[in-house]
Amino acid sequence: MKNKVNIDVPDAILEQLDDSVFESTNYGNPEIQRVGPKVRATTGESKVQSSIDDVLSNTLKDGMTISFHHHFREGDFVFNKVMRKIIDMDYQNLTLAPSSLTNVMNDIVIEAIKKGVVTNITSSGMRGTLGDAVSHGILKNPVIFRSHGARARAIESGEIKIDVAFLGVPNSDEMGNANGMNGDAAFGSLGYALIDAQYADKLVLITDTIMPYPNTPASIKQTQVDYVVKVDKVGDPDKIGSGATRFTKDPKELKIAKTVNDVIVNSKYFKNDFSFQTGSGGAALAVTRFLREAMVAQNIKASFALGGITKPTVDLLNEGLVNRVMDVQDFDKGAASSMKLSPNQQEIDASWYADPANKGAMVDKLDVAILSALEVDTNFNVNVMSGSDGVIRGAIGGHQDAATAKLTIISAPLVRGRIATIVPKVNTVITPGDSIDVVVTEVGIAINPKRTDLVEQLKQVPGLPIYSIEELQQKAEKIVGQPAPLKFTDRVVAVAEYRDGSVIDVIKEVAD
Repeated sequence: MKNKVNIDVPDAILEQLDDSVFESTNYGNPEIQRVGPKVRATTGESKVQSSIDDVLSNTLKDGMTISFHHHFREGDFVFNKVMRKIIDMDYQNLTLAPSSLTNVMNDIVIEAIKKGVVTNITSSGMRGTLGDAVSHGILKNPVIFRSHGARARAIESGEIKIDVAFLGVPNSDEMGNANGMNGDAAFGSLGYALIDAQYADKLVLITDTIMPYPNTPASIKQTQVDYVVKVDKVGDPDKIGSGATRFTKDPKELKIAKTVNDVIVNSKYFKNDFSFQTGSGGAALAVTRFLREAMVAQNIKASFALGGITKPTVDLLNEGLVNRVMDVQDFDKGAASSMKLSPNQQEIDASWYADPANKGAMVDKLDVAILSALEVDTNFNVNVMSGSDGVIRGAIGGHQDAATAKLTIISAPLVRGRIATIVPKVNTVITPGDSIDVVVTEVGIAINPKRTDLVEQLKQVPGLPIYSIEELQQKAEKIVGQPAPLKFTDRVVAVAEYRDGSVIDVIKEVAD
């Protein structure tokens, strides 16, 4: 069956997942019945356990679903520590449901798959050796990729039923009151973990710092926690933000960033109390700097900044250029340490951030979102999941979620090396073209033809080169030529869902 973005979804996949095909970016206002976790009442005795082994024996059974968060990023010690125990204790047929998978987790997940410990995965994304292995058919069942907002929706509705959540935290008291702001491995907001804490049947906190009771402020509360395990070290603070944020000196990235800023400040959305979300890459951080200059020059202040937060965004808050920072994840130490100092930097969970099935997500109030892309096609569809070789090497993250902004801008180079970014058809549709308003490259911009208002506004900007998306694609092709067609088998190795849970694309096994 073909969906709205002309992807042919196999009937067998729809039947296996009890799913529907993607039809619209308009989720509407359905009435959703949420689920609740099982709760075993406890007294005031300490929840601190002597070992992970004991907790596993008390909680885990074959066939269960387990979850983790990725706030430690490449500095995570908890995931591998728990998975090592699970593998050694020979559990089988588990579903792995983390908020995302980082490179540091790859080797042990591959081992778990080979030994039958993990047979299902649902996550926001994966990269490196794990993405390559899954793309070549290592996993028994297709991975299900969901955005951060869609994951929250699926957990709340019971579509993802977490039996045991293992959440690493930089501090906790003996009853399980914990936050992400204090301790040697502090990472700031616990936004993605808070949904797991609320809905998991069994919640295990793993920490290296036991605080005096009661430990406040408490992002995760003792009313949610079953066990606390103390370990030597939960993470490497120097790697929590590594690779996530960098200030660019690349002329191409700086040109893209300046053009993105030109689009924003010359749109009708650049006015007092506008709201925005930027990313963490070099060009995105440069956009924040250019945006600051424009805000100061025109005496404009933003009502809020949203999403994964970086120090440049916190600097805007401290300068009084942004009233509130709504923080679901911190990408560097500056943003993480700011949370405990500023009352205007609000920790929010993934549901508040981006769940389409709640009573109002923050993304629904966004004026401007700046997002990246691996590929954009001539229908403005965006791929952030699979590379030019067809291998999984990315994550949906909040891409689909933030693309609901009034002005959604994709910033990307025209080509990367010898690989075109603007292509006739993307390998994997993650964010549909209906959500994208402007594509910005170092060569020029393309405006979605449906946005006639933006066409009229931006064509008045002196020196702003405007092309059709087809013209940008042709320019890219002229530089790098036409690549050889990719070869896949018929086997589906991953399913990409849209925010509402419908299937927007499938990823097939790469043919050797």
